[in-house]
Amino acid sequence: MALSQDWCLQCGAGARGSIGSPGWRSTATILAVTVLLALGAAAAGYAALSKKTPKPPTVTTTVAQAPVTSATTTTPTITTPTISTPSTSAKIPLPLGTTVKPPKILLPLGTGVKLPKITPPGSLGTSTTPTTNTTGSTGTGTNTTSTPSTSTTGGSGTAGESQQAAILLDTNAASTYNPYNYPVAEFGDPSLILDGDMATGWTAEVNPTRAPKMAEGLLIDLKTRQKLKAIELATASLGMTVQVYGANAHTAPTSITDPAWVPLSHSQVVTKKHIRIKLRNATRAFRFVTLWISQAPAASVGTPAAPGHVSVNELELFAAG
Repeated sequence: MALSQDWCLQCGAGARGSIGSPGWRSTATILAVTVLLALGAAAAGYAALSKKTPKPPTVTTTVAQAPVTSATTTTPTITTPTISTPSTSAKIPLPLGTTVKPPKILLPLGTGVKLPKITPPGSLGTSTTPTTNTTGSTGTGTNTTSTPSTSTTGGSGTAGESQQAAILLDTNAASTYNPYNYPVAEFGDPSLILDGDMATGWTAEVNPTRAPKMAEGLLIDLKTRQKLKAIELATASLGMTVQVYGANAHTAPTSITDPAWVPLSHSQVVTKKHIRIKLRNATRAFRFVTLWISQAPAASVGTPAAPGHVSVNELELFAAG
């Protein structure tokens, strides 16, 4: 072999030192370790991919419950003793053939007996006079019966409407509506318009300095919202001008010009002692109702020394429907 030749071209033998040198052995060792590490990594990856995901453990919680105790309460029965009241009525026997006649009341000729008028609730516009027996100069009694009459103002009311029961109002439902703060002494008791007595009523003084103009009235608090169709009033102040307003609020408006007041009727002059005013807006519900008096009759205007008055004796409201 030549000096720079490592292998024999004839027999294939290697030159001295070309086989089994320390550098070749180190390289073989590194390659073997690398192969082993690659195989180990491949085995670990396969094992990780083939392993199933474990399910989370189920935790069961047991709650202790208190025992239920049922108790039966027995209500004692109280027996009220019955007290019998002895009868105090006793019959007094009369002799046979005895007839007891009521005494006769002799009245002067031409004298008529008048009984008080009775006005049932809900019919302020209807007045009925009972039968009166009058003895004339001939000694023959004459029976005179007046036919009930109904007067209606502001609407065409029927007999069925006048017989409808009025809304039941509390005794403190009525108050004086005084938005201009006139002296309290100029007004009467407003609760008298709800007492059912035609002889009593609420009054308002007619101030001569403002007469015949007025600016006050009666306020009714229904406590709850209600739909209304009519109002009836009895008054002796013929010729005064009134108008009805309604409002739905927690408190009554402090001025009659407040837009919260809704006109329920037009302004009209009272021409009869018993009138029924048909109201508008019957489909709306109102809590407060005011009978507003804007002008007094000429007959009620007095003098500073003796001022006149207007009055309302009774007032009733009727629900719609």
